[in-house]
Amino acid sequence: MLVSVIIPCYNEEAVLNLYYKEMDRVTGILSNYDFEMIFVNDGSKDSTLSILKQLAKEDERVKFISLSRNFGKESAMYAGLKNAKGDYVVLMDADLQHPPATLVEMLRIATEEGYDSVATRRMTRKGEPPIRSFFARQFYKLMNKISNADIVDGAMDYRLMSRDFVDSLLRMSEYSRFSKGLFGWVGYKTKWVAYENVERAAGETKWSFWKLLLYSIEGIVAFSTAPLSISVFLGMLFAFFAFIGLIFVVIRAALYGDPVAGWPSMVAIILFMGSVQLVCLGILGIYLSKIYLEVKKRPIFICSDSNIEDIRL
Repeated sequence: MLVSVIIPCYNEEAVLNLYYKEMDRVTGILSNYDFEMIFVNDGSKDSTLSILKQLAKEDERVKFISLSRNFGKESAMYAGLKNAKGDYVVLMDADLQHPPATLVEMLRIATEEGYDSVATRRMTRKGEPPIRSFFARQFYKLMNKISNADIVDGAMDYRLMSRDFVDSLLRMSEYSRFSKGLFGWVGYKTKWVAYENVERAAGETKWSFWKLLLYSIEGIVAFSTAPLSISVFLGMLFAFFAFIGLIFVVIRAALYGDPVAGWPSMVAIILFMGSVQLVCLGILGIYLSKIYLEVKKRPIFICSDSNIEDIRL
């Protein structure tokens, strides 16, 4: 039975050799499986690609796909999924925050208990900034309320999937991808494995708070139209308030004949209404931009170098 392990890499020169040594140890324990390790170099600017080529020379199990530029982790994962040939496919980061040793238990669960997917989640967010943890928890709660994608709090990209599960993912070749939502949307029988949060073995994280915020917006837009409904509701609500306010102004003018009084509050109301309109237009613009990118039918990734002979683009 072949297991394909997909490892997206962006400027990971500091950890690649550490990761390979640990994976080599774990695959030695799992000697009854065949492995291929597909490293996807996502436009790294350091010596990541050189290290991957050297590893590929030393170990025929090591495959690499080098993208022509930095397309983002989602595109790198899709490139790996598209070229994985395994009966089981594993997504894993190279920084050792996804412990390779957990793969032993994940494979046991999939083969003995009959699960199509074995996913991992963090039991705690130890070592993560408190403000990031707070917003992350709120995001998961919001996503589960406004979308039909089952996303577990603390869910990681570290996941083992059956061939059927992977084929179902590949049928969704949308340009703007949010894999955490896609995993939940396709369904299948999934078991969650919890583990303690692990710090990076070396190097620095590529995910700033701003990038995580943009990624969360991507997820909301990809799996829910609730923001559009909210903007319609806000429009109706403030139209009602404006109507009540108009009646109040007319009655006051008729009774007291003082149309000038209260202009500061009127200006504040106009500014507030204008800001609500701009927010609603912004929400609509985000959805339109996603449609614009989808209809262009641009490739999700472009490969510039690989040691996979029959690579699928």
